[in-house]
Amino acid sequence: MDDPLDFSGKTVLVVGGSSGIGNGVAHGFRERGATVHVWGTRANASDYSADEGSDLEGLVYAKVDVGVRAEIDAAPALEPLDVLVLCQGTVAYKRAEFRPEAWNRVMAVNLDSLMDCARKFHDTLAARRGVIIIVSSVSGFTSNRGNPAYAASKAGAVSLTKTLGEAWAHDGIRVVGLAPGLVDTKLTKVTTENPARLEGALRSIPLGRMGTPRDMAGAALLLASPLAGYVVGQTLIVDGGLSL
Repeated sequence: MDDPLDFSGKTVLVVGGSSGIGNGVAHGFRERGATVHVWGTRANASDYSADEGSDLEGLVYAKVDVGVRAEIDAAPALEPLDVLVLCQGTVAYKRAEFRPEAWNRVMAVNLDSLMDCARKFHDTLAARRGVIIIVSSVSGFTSNRGNPAYAASKAGAVSLTKTLGEAWAHDGIRVVGLAPGLVDTKLTKVTTENPARLEGALRSIPLGRMGTPRDMAGAALLLASPLAGYVVGQTLIVDGGLSL
């Protein structure tokens, strides 16, 4: 019997795959046989380091700042493409998102670029009956009082998953979503490097631990595989029970 989690011969692009959750997802697909491309914001793969949660060994790297629409448009096309993982994300702390500059940047990266990237690869994915995985956050389902742009963008990502799931199923593209909880990455250092805040956060997670990029990779592999072949437009919450 064929292994439904074998991605040998498949091509995967992980936007935001240079570090954190995206990097874990990228290596999950690579370990399962896929050729994996990743996009990041720095000029070269060598500009990333392991202490930032980056491992680009075995991945094909390209510099594309998805917060700038022109860079998405100018990025090289990938053909064939079987799986597109949209894992880009940014956040601005210290209430900066209440001001226009930070609001605009967060929304451009976390929401606008999802549609721009999906649109860019629509035809290529349709030709392969491919899959789009939109990575949002549990913040898309609740309030986040210090980060209005982050919360709004992630709620928008959940809604976009539903809409594209319905709109593009007829084109042969299966669109699904993944909503991580608290995962130890550079974006969550504001919590993980504050002992009191971390202790409080862990108390609210029934499993008693933070998630890891590898946890998210397992969920992404499932969603992209034939095992989830009848799942369309839904966002899988992967948070150790945090949102319960």
